[in-house]
Amino acid sequence: MKLWKLLTATAAAAVLLATPAFAQTRIALVVKSLGNGFFDAAAKGAEEAAAELGDVEVIYTGPTAATAEAQIEVVNSLIAQQVDAIAISANDPDALVPVLQRAMERGIKVISWDSGVAAEGRQLHLNPSETALIGETIIKLAADYLPEGGDVAILSAASTATNQNAWIEAAKAAIPEKFPNINLVSVVYGDDDSVKSTEEARGLIAAYPDLKAIIAPTTVGVVAAAQVVTDQNLIGKINVTGLALPSEFKQFIDNGASQAVALWNPIDLGYSAVYLANALVEGAEAAPGATLSIGKVGEVTLDDTNSAAMAAPFQFDASNIEEFSKIY
Repeated sequence: MKLWKLLTATAAAAVLLATPAFAQTRIALVVKSLGNGFFDAAAKGAEEAAAELGDVEVIYTGPTAATAEAQIEVVNSLIAQQVDAIAISANDPDALVPVLQRAMERGIKVISWDSGVAAEGRQLHLNPSETALIGETIIKLAADYLPEGGDVAILSAASTATNQNAWIEAAKAAIPEKFPNINLVSVVYGDDDSVKSTEEARGLIAAYPDLKAIIAPTTVGVVAAAQVVTDQNLIGKINVTGLALPSEFKQFIDNGASQAVALWNPIDLGYSAVYLANALVEGAEAAPGATLSIGKVGEVTLDDTNSAAMAAPFQFDASNIEEFSKIY
């Protein structure tokens, strides 16, 4: 009898030791592709949010190539791991819907951020800023330094990227009324790949001899285009602008390949995505009109598509690029 009691007590102790003191929430931050400075900065914010919230583990993951097929494989792996939430910046708004629906059917909370998923494939979406405002901003960044107007081209990410496509459409809509002297001659796609983006930038320069500006609403493309302008001794002739990380782009503001770029804070974006995903895990409802906390960044209110926007883009130029390049 004493032996039985001893064995029972020992077994109970082993169970207690094997059981965590708390149930940790696992939130997967899925990015378009790994090795991208923008998403690395977002991951820093995600980790900050997890530390503040406590009991939250961030799984930072994504494919090596920015394709929907590669992201689907990543999501399938996360479903198998039974994570609590998936926060994804999508390479395609529609192709990811079936696998994300499967995740939700298994009780996994799903949000999109940065680049959205169609409404049926997620519970809410966090835009970095208002789409119309971003579209107008990227054209204005070129127009401000073209007082007489001229030819400009856009070098985007993937042709299926939800966010870039929406910004480009907003930019096109803003040109006739607000920037009538700007002539958009072409839109090309570099797939957020530095080699392809470089090739596309060279192609634009060769095809349009009167080109005055290349606008790249992607942190990969804008660096590639600025490097091409630098290498081809076109500084002062073609201005490269768009959305850029200060730490990656400072050299091109310094050498004159670019006059100004803009971006929201990607650290805040990753931070906010984790806050929203965690809120859903804890039982918050994603419904039109709902106001949700994004920690120190503030709060957002969902619209009728369960989407919300974080903040307006911030401009970086010679007056402030040094300061911000030390942050992100």
